[in-house]
Amino acid sequence: MENVIDRFLRYVQIDTCSDEDSNTHPSTQKQHDLAGLLAEELQVMGAEEITYDREHCYVYATVPASKGCEDKPAVGFIAHMDTSPAMSGAGVKPRIVKDYDGQDIVLNQELGIVLRTAEFPEIRKYRGQDLIVTDGTTLLGADDKAGVAEIMTMAQYFLTHPDIPHGKLRIGFTPDEEIGAGPDFFDVALFGAEAAYTVDGGALGELEYENFNAAGARLHIQGCSVHAGSAKGKMKNAILIAQEFQSMLPVSENPMYTEGYEGFYHLDSIQGNVETVRADYIIRDHDRALFEEKKKYFIKTADFMNDKYGEGTVTVDMKDSYYNMRQVMEEHMDLIDKAVEAMEEQGIKPVITPIRGGTDGARLSFMGLPCPNLCTGGENCHGKFEYACVQSMEQVVKLLMGLVGKFI
Repeated sequence: MENVIDRFLRYVQIDTCSDEDSNTHPSTQKQHDLAGLLAEELQVMGAEEITYDREHCYVYATVPASKGCEDKPAVGFIAHMDTSPAMSGAGVKPRIVKDYDGQDIVLNQELGIVLRTAEFPEIRKYRGQDLIVTDGTTLLGADDKAGVAEIMTMAQYFLTHPDIPHGKLRIGFTPDEEIGAGPDFFDVALFGAEAAYTVDGGALGELEYENFNAAGARLHIQGCSVHAGSAKGKMKNAILIAQEFQSMLPVSENPMYTEGYEGFYHLDSIQGNVETVRADYIIRDHDRALFEEKKKYFIKTADFMNDKYGEGTVTVDMKDSYYNMRQVMEEHMDLIDKAVEAMEEQGIKPVITPIRGGTDGARLSFMGLPCPNLCTGGENCHGKFEYACVQSMEQVVKLLMGLVGKFI
C-alpha cells in the first residue's frame, strides 16, 4: 500500500492551477490530469460507485460498508484538486528536509530564496520533524493535494482491511475551489452522504466550522490619456484614481493588520495604465451584518469617485462567493464532537478556530451537506514558502481512520 507521502509527492507534480478569469468549468482543463488519475487509482484499489464527471471534473467514489455496518450513516470526505492561481503550480519540485533543525531553510541557493524563521516563526515548532518544501519558484500544492493524498490513503486502508468495522464512506474530489467555484456542479444527491468533512485545513489539530462571508469585487476605472506635455485640465489618470480609491478604504481593515474574526478589504491584483485600470478585490467578514456593511461602503466609495471625476469613471462588478457555514453547523455540532474525540484519541490537541478564508464545505453546508473542515498538515499556502510536515500528514491519515469509527 502506497504511503501518504509518496502519494502526495506524485500529486503535487501535476499542475492543476485554476483560473479565476476563465468562464469554463473546470476553469482549466489540466485539472482533469489529476482527476483522471484519481479515478483510475480508485478503480485499481477496489473502490465502488466511481463516477468521473468528465464534463465538470468531479470524482466520486465509495468505500463500501463493512459487513454488519450497512445500516450505518454514510459519511463523506472531500478535498479539492486545484491549486491557487496566486502562484504557479507548474514544475513543482518538492524536497524533504529531514530532521529540521529549527533554522532558516534555503529553498533556492541560486535565486537567494530563503524560508526565514524571523518571517515565519511558527515553523520552529517543527524542529526534529521532516518538512516538505518547494524550490522557491512555485507553490507546493499542499492546499489541497495533502488532503487528496490523505483521503486516498485512508480509503485504500479500509478497502484492504474490510474486516475493520466502518459504515459507507463517500469520497469526493472537486475542481476550482481556489476560485470559489468548487461546489458549482457538485451533485449532493449523487454523493449521498448525510454529512461530510473537507480535508482542507492547515496545521495538525485545526478544526473549523465557521468561515468568512466572502465577496469578490472587480473595479474598472476609465481614465483619459493625454500627452503629458499638454495634459492640464484634460488628463484623467486611472492609476492615480485607483490609488485614491484604495486610500479611502479603512487602513486597519487590511489582511496585513487583521486576525481572528476581523474582516478586511484585500486588493488582490491590479493592472492597467493611464487610460484604464482593472483592480480585483476580495471582501471578507465573519459577521454577516459587518460583511454587508463592507460591501455597501465599497459601492459608496465608487459612487463618491464618480461624483468627483464624472459618472462612469468607476464601475464595480461585485458578486458574493460564499457565506459563513456556522449558521448551518450549529445544528450539527455532533460532527465537531466526533472530530474532537477522534483527535484526542490520537493525542492531537484540537484547535478550533474560525477559517480566515473559505472551503467547499461552506457552500456545501448551505446545499444540504453539513461539512466542517479538518487539518491537512500544510502551512503557508498559496506561495513559494508553503510547506507540509511529514509526521503531521501521517497523523491526519490516522485521524481520518479514527473519525470513521465514530459513525458506527
